[in-house]
Amino acid sequence: MNHASEAPTQQSNEALDRLVDYLASLEVEAPIVDYPVHRTVDEGKRLRGTMVGTFTKNLLLRDRKRRLFLFSVHEDRVLNLKTLHTHVGGSRQMSFASPEQMIAVLGVAPGAMTPMALMNDVEEQVTFVLAETLMGAEQINFHPMVQDKSIGLRPEQLLSFLDACNHQPVLLSQGV
Repeated sequence: MNHASEAPTQQSNEALDRLVDYLASLEVEAPIVDYPVHRTVDEGKRLRGTMVGTFTKNLLLRDRKRRLFLFSVHEDRVLNLKTLHTHVGGSRQMSFASPEQMIAVLGVAPGAMTPMALMNDVEEQVTFVLAETLMGAEQINFHPMVQDKSIGLRPEQLLSFLDACNHQPVLLSQGV
């Protein structure tokens, strides 16, 4: 047996279980379905088949002052890291946070980034930035702390979750 490869799976399953329990405590019922592991948006589109809802990409970025920003946007949206800071109160050009920061602050590994991880940000180190256009979706899909599943939330459920986590979103307008 290779225990090294089992540890991340066990940790991921524990994270998923904690999320399910947390959502239940908030009386948020949301479908969680299997979703093939993928590395790119295009690959995810090919593999998901007929799954319903609006799919997102979720990026943990940092500004020059090392402040963290979690962006949740439509999967096809392109973000300009050179100018993005001007729309969210960041300091100069944004760059990607390290995998170590993702794990240390949000408890989630690369490939499974999600606003659901904000439940782990008890020190409120992360500013959550949400694309305003997602608020018009019937169902918004995210990874539920693991890369091989998807959770679908109605916008009001997402806002309720964020409120419980003390993370009010900064809304990112369409033109940015």
